[in-house]
Amino acid sequence: MTMRTKAPLLAVSALVSAFGFASTAYADAFYLQAQSARGAGRAFSGEAADTGAESLWWNPAAIAGIRDGSATLSASAILPKGDVVDTGTRICRPGQACTTISGQSNSSDPINKGIVPSGAIAYPLTDRIAVGLAVTSPFSFTTNYDADSWARYSADKTRLRTIDIQPSVGVVVTDWLRVGGALNVEYTDASLSNALPNLLASLPDGHQELSGDGWDLGWTAGVQLHNDFATVGVTYKSSIRHHLKGDLVVSGLVGSLASQNTTVSGAKASFNTPGQVIVAGRFRGTDKLTLNAQVVAYSWNKFDTIDLGAPLNTAIPENYKDSWSLAGGLDYDVTPKLTVRGGVQRTKSPTQDGQRDARVPDADRWTYAAGGSYQLSRRIALDAAAQYVDFENTTIDRVTAAYVGSLAQTNILTSGALRNASAVVLSLGGRVSF
Repeated sequence: MTMRTKAPLLAVSALVSAFGFASTAYADAFYLQAQSARGAGRAFSGEAADTGAESLWWNPAAIAGIRDGSATLSASAILPKGDVVDTGTRICRPGQACTTISGQSNSSDPINKGIVPSGAIAYPLTDRIAVGLAVTSPFSFTTNYDADSWARYSADKTRLRTIDIQPSVGVVVTDWLRVGGALNVEYTDASLSNALPNLLASLPDGHQELSGDGWDLGWTAGVQLHNDFATVGVTYKSSIRHHLKGDLVVSGLVGSLASQNTTVSGAKASFNTPGQVIVAGRFRGTDKLTLNAQVVAYSWNKFDTIDLGAPLNTAIPENYKDSWSLAGGLDYDVTPKLTVRGGVQRTKSPTQDGQRDARVPDADRWTYAAGGSYQLSRRIALDAAAQYVDFENTTIDRVTAAYVGSLAQTNILTSGALRNASAVVLSLGGRVSF
């Protein structure tokens, strides 16, 4: 393979690797638990054990035994903040001494604000069988670094949107046992870009951008155990094998690298997002008080490689570790119409020191939540919630390189940090029965 043909394929490889990394990491790093405003108010504790369309995404057994049709619609405004700071990153061009990276050394608030909608509907076919449909966006985010940011060679602009469509069925097996199953039809659309260093520091940067999309399938199965004092729910959401196809544009390279400016169509990549095992419980403390708990185990070990199809036909290793979240909360009926709730969640990041990227700055976090519901009428209710997410300070330290394997290979020795990161999430929703 000639230098002229090899370098564009290496660029595709690097970008597709970042594409897979960005889309999956966000599922846990900034996991969009925005499936219902009701659940947001108690930090998503007890969702797999609750009932109705509001809990359908968490457990399809949640709609088994419902007597009326119901629908819910929610929207969550996500307001993140944080600093991605250079702590000594160097760029090593071939035949030259390593130097610091020019430009901004502190990128403030690179993760964009956004609004995420979700909704679900359920309807009983008989007194034992119900069907439902949930539409959510479990993996969606945008990061945007300035053109002169110190992180520009690994991250410039990243946008990811997913739509998860979950048709479901729930069945009452006995008075105490309910089961459910669902298909997850997931659409992914993404674009991402980063700067490319020319061989001389005095030259302006080049640029590369990849966009792609794809449809993929997964499944969900769950059970609920009911008695007069407690409900326990257990759900398994499968890993999804994603297949993306996109176009790569490389531009702005000059001198001996100019031949690598190219447009490549049909670049392919496949990777797995993690499966989830969810165990939840809701326990009646008094006639007015319900206690909730939920643990989620994520099988991030499935994200071990990004498999690249033709014309690359190779695999890029990734080293995510399994992670988990643990949440506790409560619901309290102040009056027959007004319910208040609160909760706390602890979430561990799947990223590891030495492999954390500026495209998805991630850390372990605590989430604190409060919310409430008000029954406007027998058939209409409103839900509202507010969450504060506190991220730990951590390192950004994944070493990258441009033009890998060629005489022009340029290494980026990343040394950065995520500092003062937090997010406020405001959720509002409505429920109607019919």
